[in-house]
Amino acid sequence: MSLTIDLARRILEACKQRANELRSPVSIAIVDAGGHLVLFERMMSPYGWATGNISLAKATTAVMFNQSTDAVAQWGAQIPGFASSMATMSDGKFIMAAGGWPIRLNGATIGGIGVSGGNAPGRDDEIARAGLSVLAAPAPTAYYAPQPQPAPAYAQATRPSGVQVQPSPAPVYPSAPAAQPSPAPASAEPVAPETMNLNMEQEMQSQENVYGDGPAASDQYSEK
Repeated sequence: MSLTIDLARRILEACKQRANELRSPVSIAIVDAGGHLVLFERMMSPYGWATGNISLAKATTAVMFNQSTDAVAQWGAQIPGFASSMATMSDGKFIMAAGGWPIRLNGATIGGIGVSGGNAPGRDDEIARAGLSVLAAPAPTAYYAPQPQPAPAYAQATRPSGVQVQPSPAPVYPSAPAAQPSPAPASAEPVAPETMNLNMEQEMQSQENVYGDGPAASDQYSEK
């Protein structure tokens, strides 16, 4: 987890808002967990040039000891030579004065903030804590709201003013008549065996001599 530029901007803006309310222009420095500068602004520019380095030293001191610079000043003052030795080892990025706080998110220290230049005792610390208050508030969520689209230009040109266009009714097609089942053919009546034999005998007799009485034509060529 690291300190993003968006979160640093929100912290900086909250500090500036509180500083403007108190009419106390200050220098604000925000560093990451490694003490590297992320964001800086000097509200009293071009005056108060020394407050820039002091605010950066407060931010790095808060990250170095993971506590407020006011707390470091209380116990560090009891150690002889502690302040001077730490300032030398950190290249001047150490100071024991109120106005620096670590930036913690979800229990992890992700950076530090330092404020310098307040025009009254305790102003630096108050402005720095105002910046930390944004960590308790949820980040604003950007969302897209669809906008109504205007009608095409050609539709507006061909439509008379004051006339509402009614939707065209759906076409109605006649439904086809339902298919009727074809009647089954009537089954032939059964023929009695006697009638069937009689018809066959009559047909055979009619084929025996189609020319009437007398011998059949085939008998003329039979041997005698």
